[in-house]
Amino acid sequence: MRLLAIDTALDACSVAVHDEGGGVARLTSACEVLGRGHAERLMGMIAEVMAEASLPFAALDRIAVTVGPGSFTGLRVGLSAARGIALVVGAPAVGIGTLAALAAGIAADEPVRAVLAAKGAEIYAQGFAADGTSLEAPRAVDAALYGADLPPGAALVGGGAAKLVAASGRADLRILGEAAWPDIAAVARLGAVAEIGSHPPEPLYLRPPDAAPARSDLRLLA
Repeated sequence: MRLLAIDTALDACSVAVHDEGGGVARLTSACEVLGRGHAERLMGMIAEVMAEASLPFAALDRIAVTVGPGSFTGLRVGLSAARGIALVVGAPAVGIGTLAALAAGIAADEPVRAVLAAKGAEIYAQGFAADGTSLEAPRAVDAALYGADLPPGAALVGGGAAKLVAASGRADLRILGEAAWPDIAAVARLGAVAEIGSHPPEPLYLRPPDAAPARSDLRLLA
């Protein structure tokens, strides 16, 4: 399996090549924290990582890309690149949830809740079993309400974990990690085992965009 992994869902712009050619797994990766400007940097970063891995694009067997939750602009950048490369090289593209990748990036032998901060009092959250199986659908939810329903001593991971603890007032909740974006190595691992067709490279939007579409002023048409 030779796989290209892409993550532009949040502040980081990350790329990795997972190469199992010759029976030895090798990961070549790069990550830059940009905040903005993913579109300007992504394709150059992909070219650099592919060159470092000494792998031509035609050799790729699969493309994996994070699908959200995340920023609307960032998700579009990553998904457009993944779909375009997949089309050109004739390889399938698979979508990986941002929260799933956050959970997979933590070495834990227990259930974890992956959490990212959202607008206002909300968080993005999803629970996973110790083997990585999803326990619930990802959702945007009030942090205090979500925290109130967690079992005693629940383990949290992700940049929204501290927000959840503060909102819920639950001193028993444990934060295993506060990464604000996924480890690209975890995205690659999940992408390599994802079932083609059941993980489409489609954006996962859990809340509507903040910007409203422009409306025409009918007075200007008079």
